[in-house]
Amino acid sequence: MHDLYYKGRIHTRVNHVKTGYNTKRAVKLGTEKHPLTLVVTSEEKKLEIVILVADNELFADITVDSAADEDIIELSAILNKPSTTRFDKTPNRNDPCLCGSGKKYKKCCG
Repeated sequence: MHDLYYKGRIHTRVNHVKTGYNTKRAVKLGTEKHPLTLVVTSEEKKLEIVILVADNELFADITVDSAADEDIIELSAILNKPSTTRFDKTPNRNDPCLCGSGKKYKKCCG
């Protein structure tokens, strides 16, 4: 089968194989294959972090270094994921009004 066909276009099958969907995604941070790398300044802080990591079922390599700055950014990023904001659906024009007046939404608050 040729790479080129009518008017020099690349064959769609060959193009799909070259640029197809990536099934080999990167391993998530905080798993056994890719643990968090955290640096703390004291043993007390290390114990707090160990408990926090265990409660959230994560894996981490924690090092204690009093000379270095504390680095727990990876852990805080995983624990403080932004959540999706959801809004209540506004009623349709002919639905009863939410204020409880008994009128249709279009005649009352719409």
